[in-house]
Amino acid sequence: MNPVHLETLLAIVDEGSFEDASAVLGISPSAVSQRIKALESQAGRVLLRRANPVTATHAGEILVQAARRIALVQAETDARLRDRMARVPLEVAVNSDSLSTWFTPVIWDMARQGMAALRIRIEDEARTLSMLRRGDVLGAVTREAKAVSGCESTYLGTVSYWAVASPELAGRYALEEPVATGATRGVDWHSIPAIMYGPYDQVLADAMSERLIDSVHMRNRTSSIPSSDGYLEAVRAGLGWGLVIEQQARDLLESGELVQLDDRRLDIPLYWQRWRLESQLLEDLTHSVQAAAAQALAPGA
Repeated sequence: MNPVHLETLLAIVDEGSFEDASAVLGISPSAVSQRIKALESQAGRVLLRRANPVTATHAGEILVQAARRIALVQAETDARLRDRMARVPLEVAVNSDSLSTWFTPVIWDMARQGMAALRIRIEDEARTLSMLRRGDVLGAVTREAKAVSGCESTYLGTVSYWAVASPELAGRYALEEPVATGATRGVDWHSIPAIMYGPYDQVLADAMSERLIDSVHMRNRTSSIPSSDGYLEAVRAGLGWGLVIEQQARDLLESGELVQLDDRRLDIPLYWQRWRLESQLLEDLTHSVQAAAAQALAPGA
């Protein structure tokens, strides 16, 4: 494959259009189209879905992965040859809760090393793997243990979530007679409003299923706050109950700003999956992620 054509394919996928890719590459849109036509002719199949934004087909995803590997190796090589500091982009997928808590030391480590531009993509830990599979990122924090083809998987630890709410909200929806199942301390789970992180909040979905809550029935009573800090603030304000990571909830529970709604704890095992690629920067990033997880996450799966 022509590396220039692969670079063009990667630019289109990253920018989302032929026109934006042409601006980044400094060539005309027609030249971009010609390169992609030549690449598709060589591959013998369509590589891009001509939509808005432009996305890669299954065959295109394979070549996008290859193009990103080449780009990383080339950037590292250029940095060494110039014998000076250079910004080599590392695309990483992380869920919002991790980014707000245990993942923070990774950012400090990469800043101290000064050799990499860290590009973090926020996605639910149940869905970050698809970004890795498509070649959108080089590494991902995920709840899936099985490694994606061409990648390696490392267990990081377990993150725990508690069902919490403001004291006012919990009191408003308390049952007069606590149920005897042990699954609740007298909260009317079928009426109390909830808060989800986004439309694909698997953590909340798991918690609702565990408590036998009908998510369809609760759809109109569920708020959506797509920010870890905003989510926590919404729970504190009493907008609804939510699943809050233990590290974020502990001080608020001790101060009485939040209360636990039951004794059930949702434990999510986390894994670090990264491309199997000879790259010192990727190795350094992996060591940093593992060290941060070892300090903050529970070791048991």
